[in-house]
Order: sequence, then C-alpha cells, then structure tokens
Amino acid sequence: MKATINLKKRSCMAWISNNPTIKSFILSALILMGIQVSLQAQQAQYTTPSWWFGGAVGANFNYYRGTTQQLNSDLTTPAAFYHGKGVGLYLAPLLEYHAPKTALGFMLQLGYDSRGGKFDQVLTPCYCPADLAIDLTYVTIEPNLRIAPFKSNFYIYVGPRFAFAQEKSFTYKQGVDPAAVPAQTPNPDVNGNLSNVHKSLISMQVGAGFDIPLSSSYNHTQFMLSPFVAFHPYFGAEPRSVETWNVTTLRAGIALKFGTGHKIAVPEVVVAPLPVAVVFDPEVQFTVNSPTNIPTERRVRETFPLRNYVFFNLESTVIPDRYVMLQKDQVKVFREDNLEVYKPKYLSGRSARQMTVYYNVLNILGDRMIKNPSATITLVGSSNNTPKEGREMAESVKTYLVTVFDIDPSRIKTEGRNKPVIASEHPGGVLDLVLLREGDRRVSIESSFPALLMEFRSGPDTPLRPVEIVGVQEAPIDSYVSFNVAGGDNAFSTWALEISDENGTMQNFGPYTQEKVSIPGKAILGTRPEGNYKVVMIGQTKSGKTVRKESTVHMVLWTPAKSDEMMRFSVLYEFDKSKTIALYEKYLTEIVTPKIPIGGTVIIHGHTDIIGEEAYNLNLSIERANDVKSILEKALSNAGRSDVKFEVSGFGEDLTMAPFENKYPEERFYNRTVIIDIIPAK
Repeated sequence: MKATINLKKRSCMAWISNNPTIKSFILSALILMGIQVSLQAQQAQYTTPSWWFGGAVGANFNYYRGTTQQLNSDLTTPAAFYHGKGVGLYLAPLLEYHAPKTALGFMLQLGYDSRGGKFDQVLTPCYCPADLAIDLTYVTIEPNLRIAPFKSNFYIYVGPRFAFAQEKSFTYKQGVDPAAVPAQTPNPDVNGNLSNVHKSLISMQVGAGFDIPLSSSYNHTQFMLSPFVAFHPYFGAEPRSVETWNVTTLRAGIALKFGTGHKIAVPEVVVAPLPVAVVFDPEVQFTVNSPTNIPTERRVRETFPLRNYVFFNLESTVIPDRYVMLQKDQVKVFREDNLEVYKPKYLSGRSARQMTVYYNVLNILGDRMIKNPSATITLVGSSNNTPKEGREMAESVKTYLVTVFDIDPSRIKTEGRNKPVIASEHPGGVLDLVLLREGDRRVSIESSFPALLMEFRSGPDTPLRPVEIVGVQEAPIDSYVSFNVAGGDNAFSTWALEISDENGTMQNFGPYTQEKVSIPGKAILGTRPEGNYKVVMIGQTKSGKTVRKESTVHMVLWTPAKSDEMMRFSVLYEFDKSKTIALYEKYLTEIVTPKIPIGGTVIIHGHTDIIGEEAYNLNLSIERANDVKSILEKALSNAGRSDVKFEVSGFGEDLTMAPFENKYPEERFYNRTVIIDIIPAK
C-alpha cells in the first residue's frame, strides 16, 4: 500500500495578518530597509577594472646545486662547493589586464631579483673550514599568461623570465685547523667578482595567486591585495658558463594593485510600499511503499564468479583454516555442484552459500586439473614483506594440490613477490592501510588454459571459470519497503526515519542523503508476519530547520509460496574502480544477455566494501551498476529488443544490503561487485 504526504510548508501570511504587533514591526523594518536600499542605489557605482597597476614584493628562496670552485682567474678554491641556499629580495612594478568574469589575462612585471645565498661549508685538504657567500642580482622582465579557473579570484600564471645580470660578487672565507700545532695564522677574507657570469638568461616560471578586494564597487579607484607563490626551476637558470652551478628558486610574496572602473548608470529608485515577503520551505513529496507479499518462491540459478586468489593471514605462510581442506579419500567424490557437503568452519551467516563456494577454491582447482591433465598453473605469492615469504605461501598451496589431488609437481610453478601486480594499496595512501594490506597478502592462481578460466578473459589476473549454484532466494529487492523523498536533494541536507509499531517500540534508520531508500521488511518486522507502523520522516533543511512529517503503513513480511526460477550473475571490480567493466563487456553481451527472457525484469544492484568514505562508496556503487546496465541495454538494442524492464540501485557499503561480511579480505573483494538478477515475466 502507499501513503503520500505533501510537505509544502503552510504560508505564514495568515498568522501575520492575525497578529497586529508582529505585522507592524515587519512592515516598519521592511520600509526602513527599502529607504536604505534606495539611498545606496542612488550612490554612483563602478565596474570592476580591467587594467591594474601596482607593485609586488617577495622573498626568493634560492637552492644551489652543482660544482663551484674556480671563482675567477685569480682564485680557485682548494675544495669545491656543491650545495647551498639563501633568501633574496624581489621587488617589481607590475601591470595586469584581465576583464571581469573572464578566464584569460596578461601580467607583466619588471623586477629587481636577488638570487644570492651561501654554499654549505666544506673542508680543504688542510682540514680548514671554508665558506663561500654569493651576491647575485638581476634586473628581470617577466611577461605571463594569467588563467583564472572558473572565472574566480584564484588564478595561475606561467611565462618566461628574461634576466640581466647586475651584481655578481662573492666573499670567500678560509678558517684554520683548530687541531693544528702550532696554531695556524688566519687567512684574510677574499672579496671579488665571479668570472664567466652570463650577461643574460632565459628561464621560466609557474605560479598561483589570489585576488582579495580591498574596496567596494562604490569606489571609482579600487584596490586589490594579491598574495602569490611561484616556482622557478633550474632550467636555463645556470648563472655561469663554466662548471655546473645552477639555481632553483621558490618565490613567495604579495602584490598591491589599483585600477579605475567605469561609472554605471543607476536609475533613480522611488520609495514605494513594499509587500510583505512570504518565505516558503522547499516543496517535497514523501512516499512510503510497502509491497504486498510476492507469491513466489524464487529458486536462484546463480553463476558465481570465482576469484583466482587465496588470502593468507598476517605473518603466516600456512593456508588459513577457513578454507576447506579435503582428505585424500574425499577427492574422488568431490563435485562442484554439491559443495554444500564441504562447508568451511567459519561462516557469518550472510551469503553462506556463496562463501562455501569460494572457500572450496583449491578443491575446485584441483578437481579441474585432474579433469584437464594438460593444464598447468603458476602460483604467485605476494607477502607484503619479502619475495621469499611470498614463495613460501605459494609452496604451501602447491603442496596441498600435489599431496591431496596427486597433481604432477611439474605442472605447478611457484613465484614470490612483495606486492601483487594489481595491488589494493596505492603509493601515498594513508587510509585503511591495515585492510588494504590484508587484501594484498595472497597467492594468485595464473594459467593460460581456457578450461580453468572465465570466458573471454586472459592474462595473469584472470578469474577462474564461474561455478553455477542453485538455491532459494531470500527476500528479493522488489519486496523491500521503499521510502521516497521526491525533491529531497534540493530541500534537505539529510533526512532520517523513526518507525514505531503498535506498542510504541521505535526503530531509527538513517541519516540518508539520497531521495529513495529501500529497507528489507524483515529489518523492520523482525519475526512478525505483518504489522501496522507509524513512520516519521525527519528532514534537516539546508537552512538549518527541522521538518517532521508522519504517515502510517501496513507492512507484510515477504514469504515464499510457489516455485519460480530466476538467474543471477555477478561482476567483480578491483579496489576503487568503476570502469574495468570493459573487460567484462563480451561476457555480459554474449553470455548474460541471451539468457534474459522476453518481457523479463533485470534488477541490477551495485555494492562496495567498507574501505573509504560512505558517500564516496555510495556514488561508486551507482556508477558500477549503471555501467552494467548500459552494456546490457546496448546488447539488447543490437538484438532488436526493447521488452526488458531495468531496476538499478546502488547500496555503497550499506551493511544491511552488502552481499558479504567485511571481516576477511576475500569477503571485501567479493563486496566490490554488481549483482544482476534476471526474473522471468509473471
């Protein structure tokens, strides 16, 4: 049944009209505001200037690299200097042009530019400390292209630097060996000019700045303060034509600019009575939809993808005991289509049937290698520690296959790595590192034999051929209670639900940001077959107000009745990826699409693991689901079909909707998925 509430806020006009004191106060305030606006409007206003003039002051942080020893024809130091740094002054008048609300402009600065500094102290052959200070200054011309992304006050600039040498002096100091006996005579400081200094240089710079207005549009002359930073790489900044000394500079400073705007003609404003402003909250439609019981027991024929990974515990090279390990006498009766006989020790309850398949991955592999005696594999262990430890992990898997399944050892190669080829942990990452590293500690099963691998896939990271399993579906998504807040994206920052039964027992759900939310009926009803509930939607508007609206709804627990068979397929993704679906396009087009019956319904729901931000994961799951939908729609269109109904949802990391738990890395890998349910026409 459906219960719909119109959440349009009631106008406050009636309340104001019935309260003379409030009405008089508001009218007086609005009239005073109108007079103030009128007075301001009659003042002259000016446009934002396009041409700006001013000056810039800053500090050059100079970093020296290379070799400097022959200072001039009169002085070659006993030891070479290699590294140094210093701070120099930058002063420049400037000219800028950038029209208001445009992205491109031009900048020109004529500057005094100091690249002076001191080299790090070195020891001469007599164990005497030596110091070298440089006073190096230029007159510079710096024309730049100015780019303001999004036409904002933030801008970046890039352009050449033309430098003309002025000052090029040095001071060389050589001390004495403090341990010398008898004591040495101190050497006098040597002052001079560097030889072989380039008279002119051509280099480049890239920088960024931000314009801060200091005056309003009521001023004819307007001022702007602009802090800036620029990077000058050493390319073209070698001061001399001898040796290898070069200078890299980071400049930081501030510019003060002024410009004049054009007067804007403002028509005279006549003060007139102003109507009372009426403020409306955004219009929202709140809908609760509780489906009646679906009279169908859906038997699911699921094609379950089989990852080619065996995950290992930290600091262990032994196959974890959550994987099913057969005895040798069980091999002859082992069958892929009867895996319920070989259940793992530890199951959380959610999707136990699928995890039973995965934890039998080594037994499935061994059985397939027996049936395909020419097939060979390579086991690549990645330890997150050392290649040696990774090989030990791979050898433990090989030992199991050889000992229990009698696989010829020559058919199995082993390798060891620190990191897997496709690692979950990315360089520079700082979040959820423990969970990511657990996922990277694994043995990958690689092969080039099609009998072992997923259709249309090849390469070292190809999953194993899927396993087909049959079971009874729990409550399907189309039986969930849905709550719709049409217009909620514009009206609310978040909204939540309070759901109470006849006895006043309350449950809280949320907060939510999307307009539509689906909750399994069992999560609300528990073990009750049906019940009446009061639903309160609590929305927080973007202006900070709280909106509460309520409705009543009758809910019925989904229970199976008669037999009906549906099919399920899954697509797996790498960590934080939504575009690897191209690898599965042929599989979805040639395997999945032909199995969609005439008039059928395809329910597509995307999921993620718990790593990362919740809002980001929600969007990622929706992107994954829509990728699958677009491929299936294209394949159906190419076949001349338009009879299929699609339902697409993204649940992110929602623990109530996730296919699996998130305790072990294999569960997190399987939660990075899109599930495709194909339901025949009723």
